Amino acid sequence: MHTMKGLMMKAVLLLSIMSFYSFCSGASNSSNKIGVNYGRLGNNLPSPFESIQLLLSMKAGHVKLYDADPEVLKLLSDTDLHVTIMVTNQEISMIASNESHADAWIDDNVLAHYPSTKIRFILVGNEVFSYNDRQLWLDLVPAMRRIKRSLNKHQIHNIKVGTPLAMDALESTFPPSSARFRSSIPAEVIVPLMRFLNSTKSFFFVDVYTYFPWSVNPTNTSLDYALMKSGINETYKDPVSGLTYTNLLDQMLDSVHFAMQKLGFNNVRVAIAETGWPHDGDFDEPGANAYNAATYVSNLVAKVTSDPPIGTPAKPGIEIPTFVFSLYDENQKPGPGTERHWGLLSNTGSPIYEVDLTGTSHENNTKLSEPSNNGPYNGKIWCVVASTASPDDLGPALEFACRQGNGTCDQLAPGKECYEPISIVSHASYAFSSFWAQFRSAGASCYFGGLAVQTITDPGHGSCEFPSVLL
Repeated sequence: MHTMKGLMMKAVLLLSIMSFYSFCSGASNSSNKIGVNYGRLGNNLPSPFESIQLLLSMKAGHVKLYDADPEVLKLLSDTDLHVTIMVTNQEISMIASNESHADAWIDDNVLAHYPSTKIRFILVGNEVFSYNDRQLWLDLVPAMRRIKRSLNKHQIHNIKVGTPLAMDALESTFPPSSARFRSSIPAEVIVPLMRFLNSTKSFFFVDVYTYFPWSVNPTNTSLDYALMKSGINETYKDPVSGLTYTNLLDQMLDSVHFAMQKLGFNNVRVAIAETGWPHDGDFDEPGANAYNAATYVSNLVAKVTSDPPIGTPAKPGIEIPTFVFSLYDENQKPGPGTERHWGLLSNTGSPIYEVDLTGTSHENNTKLSEPSNNGPYNGKIWCVVASTASPDDLGPALEFACRQGNGTCDQLAPGKECYEPISIVSHASYAFSSFWAQFRSAGASCYFGGLAVQTITDPGHGSCEFPSVLL
């Protein structure tokens, strides 16, 4: 059966090469079209068929999946969308251990769909260096090599293999010229990765969000600089390289360029696997609004679809393949409120804000009112049960919050100030607020599996005072 597939592939190889160039070749009309990340961590999202129709109507050039779902890949066949698929983190070590596993993965996830589905990238893993799993790190490049060899066996040379990394792969990013990879990432991992990307002419894929460094300290960097607004007076000159920056995205991208350069790799191109701006979030997440999201994405599209390419100060004139995050809001993503509000579309398929992915229009946020949350929130915030939460689901979350110690739920004991009213909703709200107030600085979020939300309305009553976070 594998032999038959191989013969079929060889028979159509010339046609596929002539017809279906990836954007890494720069030969396709869609080479500089924006891509969109199609994540599916939601229980209320449109079907894959509807989603692909929406991507086509939005004139996206590329779509990036977080797996290699056969239904989605089949639906993408005979469309003009160029497709990026992913080897999940859980599959990496198995593929690294044996070439037959890589061959089987290519058979099932590439040959079963290619070339009618225009697969252009295979990304091995997702933000692997963000997890403290040394074995996974060591298995990453061997898995990438095996995937590449399996493609070569079938004479498939226009599918590039890469891996997307988060910006936390770098331990220093400012100024960009000082950037270097984290010392905790062993040389026997990062150097072979760079050699692989260089020898296969693939890209260093990076997930880069200007929102995060800006929102951590919004008084340090101007919002306009983070949003890539043109015509602003703010610039930054790198004291070592002498390069001048007019936006935060270029600074972050060039920090990757300089980090690679320090390892002796000056010719590996950068691609943006994820970027975007949240259109909503929690009270302690400034700047998360639709106006800013529309501004950022519009400016991003204008930059990366420019003809000729703009590039960055360190790499001018170089095209940067880019995927916006994300197609939808994904309501099952854990963490802070922004995690569930990166979508271009709502779960009904309607635009959350207007944006032209072709880069021909820049008037995308003119219908939106000016935001009021661009500065840090000052005041108290509580964490309470969400109005959408079912009381039947609160028991385990309440138990989790209370068993963490530090007196989290002492005031809920009989005779204490917050014992009454005796209801699971009231007790859970107190426990959530108490837990979050104690452990927020350690990374805890007001989420509890979707059962909790932030509020600036004091939920206390009588002599019962709910713990709060004061910003």
